[in-house]
Amino acid sequence: MMRLVLATHNKGKVRELRTLLADTDWEILTLSEFPRAPIVTEDGVTFRDNAIKKAREISHALGEVTLADDSGLEVDYLNGAPGVHSARFAGYNGNDAANNEKLLRLLKGVPWEKRTARFRCVVALADPSGKVVTTEGVCEGLITNEPRGENGFGYDPLFFVPEYRKTFAELDGSIKNSISHRARALRKVKKLLQEFINK
Repeated sequence: MMRLVLATHNKGKVRELRTLLADTDWEILTLSEFPRAPIVTEDGVTFRDNAIKKAREISHALGEVTLADDSGLEVDYLNGAPGVHSARFAGYNGNDAANNEKLLRLLKGVPWEKRTARFRCVVALADPSGKVVTTEGVCEGLITNEPRGENGFGYDPLFFVPEYRKTFAELDGSIKNSISHRARALRKVKKLLQEFINK
């Protein structure tokens, strides 16, 4: 069985990725199993830039096939913000509550029809030789006026999916994992992983 390293320390993201990749022929490892893995600075201007940089640097350092993703929320009323700054929108990396509070504050009084947004995910797959391929997934929705639901992480309590009339945080995990931006990007990645086995 070939090994695949998930280049993230985000526990919520690791859970999603493990679930989405459970039916592949790869042994899934995380950065917690590689304490000397480098810390990659995400300084790209696009999700694709950051995903490629993380995948390449971790793969080169560990000598393992590596999967990295960069994803975030794009709000139309805010001209695409928070975008690549989604995890540190309020200034503190990974502080979901602060990020959600800032987003709600910026959208206070904005009518429902102008609260359109999308989650975007770019996944990069790299091997130690430097080869890298990417896929992308998008999920469209709107931003609610207050948090709803207890599941998920990040902006999930604010991201409303019209098709289900629920936020990501209100959806059953299996439903979210079938329609999310990350799921859509990873469905394409599975074909690429098979190519790595067959090459």
